[in-house]
Amino acid sequence: MRPMRRQDRAVTDPEKIQAVIDGCEICRLGFCDQGKPYVVPVNFGHAVENGQHVFYFHGAAEGRKVDLIRQTGRACIEMEEGYQLKPAEQACRYTAAFRSVIAEGPAVILETAEEKRRGLAAILRQSTGKADWEFPDAAVDTVCVCKLTAEALSCKEHL
Repeated sequence: MRPMRRQDRAVTDPEKIQAVIDGCEICRLGFCDQGKPYVVPVNFGHAVENGQHVFYFHGAAEGRKVDLIRQTGRACIEMEEGYQLKPAEQACRYTAAFRSVIAEGPAVILETAEEKRRGLAAILRQSTGKADWEFPDAAVDTVCVCKLTAEALSCKEHL
């Protein structure tokens, strides 16, 4: 990942990064589709597994998102929280307060019911704060759950 230009806004404390991720409700999943950008907003789940940030998302078992994961095996995500426009007297002095996370890495479609359940639980934990869900076999069999393992992750804060 290219280094952040404004290093004075970089967040490196793992607890603070986790707090930013916890405060986000959706993320934008990005791909390169035959040289053209494709971005889609998705619900997501997050976990730290073996010291790496992983992000889960789900959807139909067919479509552009799944096709691109199969074709490229890579994706990126972006999420932000706390956005607030900060007005000024001059147009070019406007700014915004925010916290954001960008990550990139390999994306895979999960195959086993156990992996899918772990991903779905992470997604629901992110959305609801509740962790103890049961997933019927029929639902698990039909849903497509994907996982992005962050090879690179940056967090930025401008308050």
